[in-house]
Amino acid sequence: MIRKFDRRDRRVLTFPAVHPCEGISPATLLASLIDLSGYICSFQSTFFATQRRNAREAIRQIGILLMFFEEIRDRELVLSDSVVLCFSELHLAFQKIQFLLEDCTREGARVWILMKSQFVATQFRVLIRTIATALDVLPVNSIDVSAEAKDLFELVAKQARRSKFELDSDDETAMKQVLSILNQFESGVLTEQSAMELVLDHLNIQSWGECNKEVRFLEEEISSECSGCEERGVPLLSSLMGFMSYCRATMFETFDYRNLHQTDGGCSADTLGCLNPEDFRCPISLELMIDPVTVSTGQTYDRPSIQKWLKSGNLICPKTGEKLTNSQLVPNSALRNVIHQFCAENGIFLGKSKKKNRDITKTTVAGSLAAAEAMKFLAEFLTTRLTFGVLEQKNKAAYEIRLLAKSSIFNRACLVEAGAAPPLLNLLASSDPSTQENAISALLKLSKHAHGKKAIVEKGGLRRILAVLKRGLKLESRQIAAATLFYLASVGEYRKLIGETPGAIPALVRLIEDGKPCGKKNAVVAIFGLLLLPENHRRVLVAGAVPPLIGLLNSSERSDLMTDSLAVLASLAETFDGSIAIHENSGLPLITKNLCSTTSRVEKEYSVSILLSMCTNGGMEVTGSLSTDPSVLASLYSLVTDGTSQGSKKARSLIRILHKFQERRSSNFMASTVPQDQFVHVW
Repeated sequence: MIRKFDRRDRRVLTFPAVHPCEGISPATLLASLIDLSGYICSFQSTFFATQRRNAREAIRQIGILLMFFEEIRDRELVLSDSVVLCFSELHLAFQKIQFLLEDCTREGARVWILMKSQFVATQFRVLIRTIATALDVLPVNSIDVSAEAKDLFELVAKQARRSKFELDSDDETAMKQVLSILNQFESGVLTEQSAMELVLDHLNIQSWGECNKEVRFLEEEISSECSGCEERGVPLLSSLMGFMSYCRATMFETFDYRNLHQTDGGCSADTLGCLNPEDFRCPISLELMIDPVTVSTGQTYDRPSIQKWLKSGNLICPKTGEKLTNSQLVPNSALRNVIHQFCAENGIFLGKSKKKNRDITKTTVAGSLAAAEAMKFLAEFLTTRLTFGVLEQKNKAAYEIRLLAKSSIFNRACLVEAGAAPPLLNLLASSDPSTQENAISALLKLSKHAHGKKAIVEKGGLRRILAVLKRGLKLESRQIAAATLFYLASVGEYRKLIGETPGAIPALVRLIEDGKPCGKKNAVVAIFGLLLLPENHRRVLVAGAVPPLIGLLNSSERSDLMTDSLAVLASLAETFDGSIAIHENSGLPLITKNLCSTTSRVEKEYSVSILLSMCTNGGMEVTGSLSTDPSVLASLYSLVTDGTSQGSKKARSLIRILHKFQERRSSNFMASTVPQDQFVHVW
């Protein structure tokens, strides 16, 4: 079989064609040539924004050859070795033409192909010349086909030799127009709208959605360039993305954002700060694990690294030095999900090719001067629309900000500097659910920037965000408001301000009780951020946070919710009242069960932290209960060996407490039963 490629896994304007193997049967090769030719001919009805003449001519010539191949197949002719060799060269060239046609019609790639017009035209010319060479040496007279078929063959061979396949003059004019626009952006000059319209008309980009596809494609290409350490193309890609982003926001008044797949507003809060990304690195390669697997010793490594280790003849565990009982690699799907979630939420992109990671910190500056100036113009335009536009214009502007600030620190800075935060805050009081959602989501993105936090709080934004958290028109708006509070709580003075604001923490607790999984998560991590201020511990307890947090431990909801809930409970348990609240709400059996049953090291360590605090804060009943459960000690010993330094330390401390309890009981230093009123609830 001749290998086929998934176009989604191939970078644009790359041609990973494969030469048919030497032993391929003539019938198989001919059948594949016919299939390939038929696929190329199917592009006859496809729209080409650029390279129209070159594409049409290439398709026409291959269509004629298709008839020649089909006659050979229908006559079941025997092909000589020399004919098979020529057909193999044609197959290779046809594959590359297929890739070229796919790229010329690829969704979202119109402006990029336009800027590569000279290269694309050259590729058409080179490939047709390759076909001409193969046809010249093909011994057509040795093939018993009809005279008409031979005439068709000679016709194509002659045309392939003479075809020029030059750069289309209209494409060249449009390309120069784009370069002129980019040069004006670099000079800080705003191009006339009519010049931009000429480019969009040439590319047949007639709607907001089509323009948005161009932006998304360019963004993906920039990400691929950076993750692949091939950043030479980033300046042009960034300039084009700035240009198309400006066009998207200013050239199209109407758009249907509701049909777009939303990934930025549902569950936006970061992974809890106490998760250490160093735990996600492979002990061998020291890179983030993309495909973590566990060996027989219980240690986890990235699959490619441990496979290379084993193939080198090593039969011991690299980390512990223990002998491996087998070479089986068990996928650690739980850790894999945590890593991928962590990376997604922190702007770290894991490439399929396992190349260098690109994180969002690289976007503190624009990819080019043209992109920077375009963004500044766009930030001013959107801020003006937010302030003086009609409702639909304000809604669209808020959504544009939501998109622009999603993955670029530079964009956030421009928008904050342009004064986008105050009019966005005003939109939170809108009676239109979509406008409110777009506004709070845009503010969420801006709250990730240091100056954005300041602009939001100093303009009285906290009160308005809390109003959305309590009475948002959509549940999605409420959960985005909780995520926004999480980012604001990263500043010490704002953490205090949120905690002191009446109703803030109770509203987060209500979202834990009745929100969707993403809303629950946002509320939990927001509370965790507030608990970094000791004064807020009592407020969280008074708001009744412990029962719903414990409820998450006993639910079938997302596993990361359990992890986050344990983290908050571990923080609350550090105080005497927190330990009492957990005990009184029947948290002990659930936390003990989680310690003994979970496969997550992070959850084990949080559970140990909670149990240690409960024992330390006067919980003799807790200590007595734990000391009678043999599975607890087994789990603690396991954590001493496999846990982090902090986790191992806490596990050892809890082991000592349990041993002392058992020694005292056996020595009659304590009663055989522990009074049920050992915990005294003091407020």
